[in-house]
Amino acid sequence: MDDSKIQELKFFVETCQSDPSILHSPSLGFFKTYLQSLGAKIPPPSTPGAENGHTSNEDIVESDLELDDSDVIKPDDDPPQKMGDFSIEVNDESRDLAQNLKSKAIEAISEGNLYEAIDHLTEAITLNPSSAILYATRASVYVKLKKPNAAIRDADAALQINADSAKGYKMRGLARAMLGLWEDAACDLGLASNLDHDEEIGSTLKKIEPNILKIKEHRRKYERLRRERKYKATEHEKQKTQDKTEACEVVSIHKASELETRLTTSSKSNQLAILYFTATWCGPCRYMAPLYTNLAAKHPKVLFLKIDIDEANDVAAKWNISSVPTFFFTKNGKEIDKVVGADKSSLETKITKYAS
Repeated sequence: MDDSKIQELKFFVETCQSDPSILHSPSLGFFKTYLQSLGAKIPPPSTPGAENGHTSNEDIVESDLELDDSDVIKPDDDPPQKMGDFSIEVNDESRDLAQNLKSKAIEAISEGNLYEAIDHLTEAITLNPSSAILYATRASVYVKLKKPNAAIRDADAALQINADSAKGYKMRGLARAMLGLWEDAACDLGLASNLDHDEEIGSTLKKIEPNILKIKEHRRKYERLRRERKYKATEHEKQKTQDKTEACEVVSIHKASELETRLTTSSKSNQLAILYFTATWCGPCRYMAPLYTNLAAKHPKVLFLKIDIDEANDVAAKWNISSVPTFFFTKNGKEIDKVVGADKSSLETKITKYAS
């Protein structure tokens, strides 16, 4: 590899180190799969953080799972084994020769000569590359040799030829269990069991079941936490939207308790509140209404209230309203000023004065 390619590779690795989420790009799926086959743990894809202290799902740091990995082995990194050419036409003579080689491989396996068995099966696959059982049998030898990645490649080939290959699913499941790919292993072994159950499948499933249960419970726990986080973030955004809307709108008061609540809240936050007493039959009130609404949009930090004296007559009586429109300015629970009548200039001037 020339120096320029090495530099490009070095830059790519540094980029992955600084932002591992790029490995979740579909175009890099082959590379992520390769890293995982070597035992690498890929961080979950990142999501943008929420504003104002409300964090995203990515901010939920998952605790490490305590799984039984006593039988997990280091992934094999040998060059891929020789595969058959699916495009060639297989005749009867080739099939017979391949079957004879398979018999020799079985005999070699029984004698513990596993590499000899690999050689026989590889030659048989060359002669009959469309035989799923030959790939599955070679996969079983690779499992015995503790070469899970090689076994997975052969099992994949067997299943490509015959999607109902019980031995293909079994060998891939056993190989994945060796790599600690517990859920994938359980899936394959479950399919194998449905097609042709045997004791080895059952014992392996029983052994990895505690890990599967822990993984599922772990996932349920953090999915629940993420749902709760998402719900809280959604409610927070709703409240922000509501607060923003209310801040830019005139709030109608219908009874004394509503007014008391609003004024108490504004007092706690040292917010200026304006009480606009009006009536539907009042001509000057209709004249002032558009200005009051515009001022509310212009001063979002000010609480603009509107009270219809006929609807909330108890509030009008408490504030001794004798004519409308009347505007009271309050802050910290105290009346600081007022405007009586349809005096636009005075209203604008005082709002600007007290809102600053």
